[in-house]
Amino acid sequence: MGLIDLQGVSKKVPVKGGSLEIIHDASFSIADNDFLALVGPSGCGKSTVLRLIQGLDQATAGKILFRGKPVRNVQRQMSMVFQSFALYPWLNVRENITLGLEARNVPEEKQNELVERYLSITGLSGFEEAYPRELSGGMRQRVGLARALIVDPAVLLMDEPFSALDPLTAESLRDEVLLLWEDPNIPPDAVVLVTHNIEEAILMANRIIVMSNRPGTVLAGVPVKLPRPRDRKSQAFYDMVDYVYSLVTEKQKDGRKPPPGNSVS
Repeated sequence: MGLIDLQGVSKKVPVKGGSLEIIHDASFSIADNDFLALVGPSGCGKSTVLRLIQGLDQATAGKILFRGKPVRNVQRQMSMVFQSFALYPWLNVRENITLGLEARNVPEEKQNELVERYLSITGLSGFEEAYPRELSGGMRQRVGLARALIVDPAVLLMDEPFSALDPLTAESLRDEVLLLWEDPNIPPDAVVLVTHNIEEAILMANRIIVMSNRPGTVLAGVPVKLPRPRDRKSQAFYDMVDYVYSLVTEKQKDGRKPPPGNSVS
């Protein structure tokens, strides 16, 4: 049993005249210290999977377990980073970061200690009093990351967190997220990343779950065994991108095998 287990999960949403199935019979596990990426065509239910894992929404069928217990409500041991930053424009950086701590009634002295730590970790020191409108996209996403990490989550859920950023800023933040994940003294225990960018998934993740067109189901689980830091100019990297792309576009029916050293589970 993993840290998180999805077992035969399906999700339908009501539409005029009936219902629409977004996810169908999806099953996979997330282990401790895992970095898992979810990729698939637009509309296949990747972001819905994140909401189901955190308990923001409920599955129509199947079940989701977190540390062996069914997820029936919002999981306080998980945090999410959003594509759209999701900051409160009337609050400054410090106030945005401390929202989760205030909701948990953390004493003010402890709040201040944690804020200073995560301002430093995420490169925000000196910007405590700035408002979101005064920050670049990359800095705003750093605020979202600090807010997610400050509550010491076991699982960090990331929904297209770099897609609204320019390429250089996105690359820098990817590297920083990996450094945080690799540091045993900083949460989280596991990361789940939703992305449309196959190269991004291969650069960051230990494993990739490939989902089909809607209704999204699991086509394959692909381990990424390339050494870190990963060289996107290497032939092995190109081969992995080509293989995952073939799965996403459902060309896997031609019987292609995964690149050497990588098996599909």
